[in-house]
Amino acid sequence: MSIEDDIGFLASVPTFRLLGPNALRILAIGCESRSLDTGDTLFRGGEPADCGYVVQEGAFRLDPGRPDGPLVSVGPGVLLGEIALLIDTVRPVTATATEPSTVMRIPRQLFLKMLEGFPDAAFRLRDHLATRAMETADDIAQVRANLDLGR
Repeated sequence: MSIEDDIGFLASVPTFRLLGPNALRILAIGCESRSLDTGDTLFRGGEPADCGYVVQEGAFRLDPGRPDGPLVSVGPGVLLGEIALLIDTVRPVTATATEPSTVMRIPRQLFLKMLEGFPDAAFRLRDHLATRAMETADDIAQVRANLDLGR
C-alpha cells in the first residue's frame, strides 16, 4: 500500500476519521505493518498495552478469558486498543488471528506526538471520546433503571 492508500484506509476508521488528512499522514508514515497467520496471537489479555492496532485484512477473535465472557470476531477497519493510544493500560482480551491477517501498529508515543502537532485534531478527539463516555454512562443508567424495575 502507498502512503495515500494508508491515509485513506485510516480515514475509514471512525476514531481516526475526525483527525484530518495531515494528522493521518503522520500516523501512516510512522506506523508499522505486521502480518499474522491463522492462529497467531496479536496480544494476550493482561499484557501491557503501548499501542493500538488497526485491522487491515483478515479477522481476529477477541477472547476475554472468562467462561462468561463473549467471544467477539472483528475484521478490517477495527481499531484494537484505542485507549492504549492515550494512556498506560493492559489488554482486556486476547486477540488471535482466525485467518491470515495484517494490522497497522500505531505506537502510543507516535499518536501522542501527532496530537501535540495537531491540536485541532486533539480537541475533536477529546470531544468525541467525551460524547462516547456520556452515552455509555446514559446506557448504564438505563440498564440500572431497568434492573431496578424488575425487582
